[in-house]
Amino acid sequence: MQTPENGVSDADGAPLQRDTVDRPRPVASLWHTIVLIVGVVLLSISGAVQTSGGLASVDRLHTYALTVTTELFMLAWVYFGLRLRKIPFRSLLGSIPGDFRSVAVDLGFAMVFWIGSLMVLGTIAIFWTVIEAAITHRSLLPSGKPLGPDAAQQQTLHTLLQLAPANGREIAAWIVVCIIAGFVEEMVFRGYLQRQFTAWARGAVAAGVAGSALLFGFAHGYQGARSMVLLCVFGVLFSLLALFRRSLRAGMIAHSWQDICAGLLLALLKAHHKL
Repeated sequence: MQTPENGVSDADGAPLQRDTVDRPRPVASLWHTIVLIVGVVLLSISGAVQTSGGLASVDRLHTYALTVTTELFMLAWVYFGLRLRKIPFRSLLGSIPGDFRSVAVDLGFAMVFWIGSLMVLGTIAIFWTVIEAAITHRSLLPSGKPLGPDAAQQQTLHTLLQLAPANGREIAAWIVVCIIAGFVEEMVFRGYLQRQFTAWARGAVAAGVAGSALLFGFAHGYQGARSMVLLCVFGVLFSLLALFRRSLRAGMIAHSWQDICAGLLLALLKAHHKL
């Protein structure tokens, strides 16, 4: 007779449900994840409040250092949670071979993903603008006025411009910050939180993707409501990339590259007084 734990039928031949060992298990305790989520939410609200009135002047190097400290603290908290469960920290990364070919393949996927995701986000942003104009009965091209961002978008753009690097030291620091952020945020949102939400949903991957993406978007409160929605979509795309590649490496590359390019582009436009 096969037992319920190991077999598929009982003594009478009736089918049995396979044991839950096949379901993904949480990588950390419930309380540990709640503390992390609360921390992310509080940081987002704090950032939104600080930037709601505009940033007159910013000590960028100090801000970059504070960002790195926050990111590393999040990573350390995730490490602590896995340590309590005796789960290898590296397991969050997925399957990452170290040979040159696999690295090159992930680089290729990262670049294709980056271009494709920008096209998706750009399309959504255009539809958002058109629908918003239709709802508010506002013309997309006001007579005698050049097409430009609305007040909320201008506030977000002003905030991002203030954070963009302005000299050689700040550019070097910005690149370091983006590399760290790309690594940490993929580990936290796609590695840790997505697995937690999936496990809590009894293996429903869609729930894991949705939960981590929503929190990823909400974590960027300083960028405004529209950007938060777009970043939720970006989070979904990063999750799909991680699931497709069965690892986080391609997403880390694309994430870091996106942040680096966005900051340098803003810095370039600001230096030439284009914004």
